[in-house]
Amino acid sequence: MSYNIIMKNLLALRLNEYLTENGLSKRKFAEQVGVSAMSVSDWTTGKIQPNAESIYLICEKCNLSADYLLGLKN
Repeated sequence: MSYNIIMKNLLALRLNEYLTENGLSKRKFAEQVGVSAMSVSDWTTGKIQPNAESIYLICEKCNLSADYLLGLKN
């Protein structure tokens, strides 16, 4: 399994954990971050990765570390 696949799955897993722990729907999270609900859905399934700007917005609005979100740190 390549690192890229592992990273995609880890980002999806961590984003899903954040949504569950905070009782957020994908739609509500999308509103908070300023992206479409479809983007959030794609991120949480691992279909696509958020771009750098979206990662910044997620981290800024949710008080998450990019290193954690991307699987570089636990």
